[in-house]
Amino acid sequence: MKMAWKEIVKSKTRYLILGSIIFLISLLTMIISGLANGLSYDNGSLIKEMPEGTFYMQEEAEGQHNFSSLDGEIRDEIEDASSDAMFLSIQMGEVEAADEKRHSVAFVSTEDSNLFPSVEAGQLILDASIMEEGIARGDDLTNGLLEQSLTVEAFVDHQKYSHAPVAFINPDDFQKMYRTDAFQVALIVGDGAPEIDGLSQFTNDEFLNTIPSYSAEQLSLNMIVAFLFAISGMLFGIFFYMINVQKIAIYGILKAVGVKTSTLYKMMWVQMVIITVIALVSSIGISQFVGVVMPEGMPFLLTLSTASLMSLIFLIIGFVGSTASGIQISKVEPMQAINQGGL
Repeated sequence: MKMAWKEIVKSKTRYLILGSIIFLISLLTMIISGLANGLSYDNGSLIKEMPEGTFYMQEEAEGQHNFSSLDGEIRDEIEDASSDAMFLSIQMGEVEAADEKRHSVAFVSTEDSNLFPSVEAGQLILDASIMEEGIARGDDLTNGLLEQSLTVEAFVDHQKYSHAPVAFINPDDFQKMYRTDAFQVALIVGDGAPEIDGLSQFTNDEFLNTIPSYSAEQLSLNMIVAFLFAISGMLFGIFFYMINVQKIAIYGILKAVGVKTSTLYKMMWVQMVIITVIALVSSIGISQFVGVVMPEGMPFLLTLSTASLMSLIFLIIGFVGSTASGIQISKVEPMQAINQGGL
């Protein structure tokens, strides 16, 4: 450790460059990961806030809840399979305020569910994010599919679907709007949900992927994160390879005086850990600060546990990259290395 630190201090410019590169890549990776998590939550917090369970839709709907219809007969069959089954419908739509400004919402209708707020006929309970658009409690909102207006009764937090605020609506009002008394989706909370003929089953994550744009959005951002991890591994390998090439003569002398190859590896690993930890601690701190100052309209979610996990991945990648570049250390012959170094 002492020898590794002395070399860092002696060649501080060289290691400062490596540390700066790792810092920038890790910071960029954490920010993109925070955006990916934020967009994921903004796209489907309605589902993410639900307990783990099994969703059911008609097989003919092919994973599109808009095309699924669970009528009375199917509902009875589901309730026979589990008395705790919950039914809901989700439909994208809009509401119009008194100033004739329209707001996109995701209408959600449920029946006898303790997972969602109970809504009286003629009322709406909205996600609190819509307050930024000027909607307040007590406002009367209209919809082109419904003759009477709907009064905003209350607001709830973290209830969004397909990036739109959720509007919880009474089943009777939903039926009048969309001319159907059938629900689209059933949910049985917990493990061991039974298989039911004619119905497809989805876990919470699988149901999230049925949301339009969810998979494409997450795949694009996660691919960027994966490439940044790969790039950081290559940088570690290239950097330590160049350093090791420059130090072949020194390694030869150290081996000649009895220093073991394992000791040289340990020195390299210690240098990697010191540089990486300093860079990662700085990245975590700045990424958390970015999350605080990020505008309200920009979804960003990076928990300390996620940042710590990413830091561990960076350390593992750094270890693999530096170790791969250090294979040449074990091949160094003292006299040959000394002669090549001109000593």
